[in-house]
Amino acid sequence: MRRCTMNETASASSCTSTAMPMECYMVLDDPAQKTVIAVLCCIFGSLCILENSLVLYLIFSSQRIRNKPSYLFISSLAAADTLASIIFVSSFVNFHVFNGTDPSKEVFLLKLGGVTTSFTASLGSLLMMAFDRYICILKPSEYKVLITSRRALTALVVLWVTIMFIAFLPLLGWNCCTLNSTCSELFPFVDTKYLAIWIALVVILLVSIVYAYMHVLWKAHKHVLYMKKYHTQTGQQNTRMRMDITLAKTLVIVLVVLVMCWSPVLVLMTYSVFAKLDDTIRKIFAFCSTLCLVNSMVNPAIYALRSKELCSSLRKVCSYLGKTPGFPESSPEAESTQRSCPIETTYEEVICNTVAEPMKD
Repeated sequence: MRRCTMNETASASSCTSTAMPMECYMVLDDPAQKTVIAVLCCIFGSLCILENSLVLYLIFSSQRIRNKPSYLFISSLAAADTLASIIFVSSFVNFHVFNGTDPSKEVFLLKLGGVTTSFTASLGSLLMMAFDRYICILKPSEYKVLITSRRALTALVVLWVTIMFIAFLPLLGWNCCTLNSTCSELFPFVDTKYLAIWIALVVILLVSIVYAYMHVLWKAHKHVLYMKKYHTQTGQQNTRMRMDITLAKTLVIVLVVLVMCWSPVLVLMTYSVFAKLDDTIRKIFAFCSTLCLVNSMVNPAIYALRSKELCSSLRKVCSYLGKTPGFPESSPEAESTQRSCPIETTYEEVICNTVAEPMKD
């Protein structure tokens, strides 16, 4: 593919004399690269949609589960990840694999706003869950008073409305076409200042999530030391210590996955704000973008499907399907697999509903 330059004559898909034509953003010129991207997006996207749709069904099919604040946060995460998969995969594959362009910049910015909304809402939901867990550890005896379903729902509505407003600012006029400003070399029509502010927002979300979870890890570690020092090893205390250790392991997985999936994209975005990019870097960015999809794919396994209540609902669904004509009867092996569903639960079940005493500082 020929090297595009910023001072190249603007085509119909460009908006200013300094903007790159839309074709210059289509950096995947090798059929093998397009095939890999298409396969990755289809596999990750399909799994993400199936997993998160299952989580949403299990939550909203049970009135007892969907009324709990923690599951409202999980359902928000699952909804955001489902939207991210649908919008991202369809637009990303159409643009980079089939070199499809939209009839106008408004249509493109509408799609981009949808992708931005869904991925940012996913991180925002993770922050809400981290804050929920933080309160759970900090004030376990007051958790159910502080975190109610109404407050959780209000917080989620405010979160989604705020994120949607920020995500669609380019469509509302904050773009390099309307302002005749410098366009991003990674996203068509996107103003570099807007991109820098969005990067800062995402970094703030990630840092807040990491801080909350690191605090939870520290509290869990301190509690393990406290139990070893001041208590005899009774069955209940041993169970609580195992839950502390399990919680710590789960949170380490959360942080590792979060950092690994988002760091490459954010680093390249930040670099694009301050430096010129070549086709190689933009190709790397295209492949790194699929890591955000991976994050959405693994979120259900980390946050939802480890829940004892959701596993119980899943077993009921499997049992019902096994008795439905057209579905095979449940085998002993299948029942064994269902019983092996991990009892390590979500943070509310592990900490808030099982705390016998506050964790010691």
